[in-house]
Amino acid sequence: MRIVVDAMGGDHAPAAQVEGAVRAVQELPVEVILVGDEPSIIKQLEGKEFDRSKLFVIHTTEVISNNEPPLKAIREKKNSSMVVAANMLKNDQADAFVSAGSTGALLGAGTLLVGRIKGVERPALAPALPSDKGPWLLVDAGANVDCKPSHLLQFAIMGSIYMSEVMGIMEPRVALVNVGEEEKKGNELTKAVTPMLKAAPIHFTGNIEAREIPMGKADVIVCDGFVGNVILKLTEGLAQMFMGNLKNIFYRTPVTKLGALTVKKGLVDFKKKMDYTEYGGALLLGTRYPVIKAHGSSNAKAMFYAIKQANKFAEAKVTEKIAEEMKQSLKENTNAD
Repeated sequence: MRIVVDAMGGDHAPAAQVEGAVRAVQELPVEVILVGDEPSIIKQLEGKEFDRSKLFVIHTTEVISNNEPPLKAIREKKNSSMVVAANMLKNDQADAFVSAGSTGALLGAGTLLVGRIKGVERPALAPALPSDKGPWLLVDAGANVDCKPSHLLQFAIMGSIYMSEVMGIMEPRVALVNVGEEEKKGNELTKAVTPMLKAAPIHFTGNIEAREIPMGKADVIVCDGFVGNVILKLTEGLAQMFMGNLKNIFYRTPVTKLGALTVKKGLVDFKKKMDYTEYGGALLLGTRYPVIKAHGSSNAKAMFYAIKQANKFAEAKVTEKIAEEMKQSLKENTNAD
């Protein structure tokens, strides 16, 4: 499997990308193509041991920053690491694409360069996040702040396919974010999409309130990108606050430090369970080929897991299965007309 990585995107580029890529070719059945400033990448590779037949460097001279207008940057910076990498995916020179760069630019590159699956109206950002009972998928996490019922329906179907094919969950439970569990509650969007979700080829369990999400009561959480981004940012902030306070409590005095030693294994297990970086980045569901958006602050570990996730995404042929489902949906709608 060939994974192309935007080596210049993110807060810790290219060091994190290089280190993550080296670990990937050491531990995974993949080839990694690092796209970016070659001298900078080569410098980061110095002293590292890896199979040089599995890691390649493509030189580019431009970088798209977070403060640039996304679509303008995509159109004008043809030799940027992100655009070159996206075009490599489009032209079948890679099987999946990973970037920790500008979210807006990556959405533009995924939609305009890689292209949408036929029948998919809007690609959606879908990160996997930890819960009390394992990972769950949030669709959409910010790509589409204004949605139609048909968008949410497609988000649910795409998310269900991913969780089934990649995460191995039989009949993933799909829930719609709402202000109450009752069907009569919610805004016009949630009320309109509910009967569509009931009729869809998914295991729809109804509405879910935000407080129930961390309890693991659903495998796929569906909402518009505005609500999803609020959920994502709040989840990240609460996790950081909780872990920070827990650390302060245990390291406050010699007695509490001793207490920390007695529960060290439990704390390590808990931290690992709640570490979202181990789930990789956010999927861009709905593009013709696998695209992964790693967090902008991704370290080497996060980049490694994003590459691992991209490999599983491509191996499971999720985009092909989404395309088949969309084709069947279009066929059914045509026959109905």
